Amino acid sequence: MSRFRKALSERVLIFDGAMGTSIHRYDLTLDDYRGYENCPEILVESRPDVISEIHESFFKVGCDVVETDTFGGSPLVLAEFGLADRAYELNKKAAELAREVASGFDGAMVSGSVGPTTKLPSLGHVSFASMKDAYREQVRGLIDGGVDVLQFETGQDLLQAKAAIIAMLD
Repeated sequence: MSRFRKALSERVLIFDGAMGTSIHRYDLTLDDYRGYENCPEILVESRPDVISEIHESFFKVGCDVVETDTFGGSPLVLAEFGLADRAYELNKKAAELAREVASGFDGAMVSGSVGPTTKLPSLGHVSFASMKDAYREQVRGLIDGGVDVLQFETGQDLLQAKAAIIAMLD
């Protein structure tokens, strides 16, 4: 991840826009989602062309960094679709897909998107240890897939953020 830090020390880096909003432009069907309604993470397998096109569109307008299609890629969220056991694989594929697109643009980088999950440890929805382990699995896939940096997005619970940061540092 030193490439990201070096670039950040030299200039302001521009990240892409919202992946979810960009996906909605495509008016995809339930078949595109392989029946997993509202699970954009499955699109890295079922419609990699769409995800690649989104990444490419952001690089073409001058973004330095694109985020992987993994906001809901933790086992805790994927469990809601019966996909918890595929978390590592889907995160790795998402990172590899973004990395492949980035390779066509000089200096382009990939950020591994880690969302807050749908559980709040402070309210007892999930244990801190379970959340940390779930993030660890997601982060492992993103790193193995080749991201330059990791980012935790839109957390509503300090324990979510703490679990994500610990997982990222492990």
